[in-house]
Amino acid sequence: MKLTLLICLAGVAAASALPQFQDRHPEYTAETLVDEREDRGDGHFRYLFRTSNGINTEKVGTPGSKGQSNMQGSFSYPMPEGGVAEFSYIADENGYQPSSDLLPPTPPHVFRLLEIAAQQRAAGITFD
Repeated sequence: MKLTLLICLAGVAAASALPQFQDRHPEYTAETLVDEREDRGDGHFRYLFRTSNGINTEKVGTPGSKGQSNMQGSFSYPMPEGGVAEFSYIADENGYQPSSDLLPPTPPHVFRLLEIAAQQRAAGITFD
């Protein structure tokens, strides 16, 4: 009961502070320009979202071979120092695979660890 009351009070405090924050920081206020969503209900979906402050994202999903949702998409946003951060990604049975000029290169030891993991899976070794 006390926790519920505390959460409600925190929500009211945060909501009352929002207009003051937006007045002082108009750069964080944005309008939705595009919000397109499509979900076929069979694992296929698509969405596109764009805002007036330069935040963009889009994603397409399909059913995966192991019951997961495979996704491919991109997102971008303006950086405070200028320019735009752009990322694309694939998420499938091989995991999340992001791509961007802003990401550091993968350290060489990671590739060796992936080889070891593949060998362990092939040998039937699993970890919980």
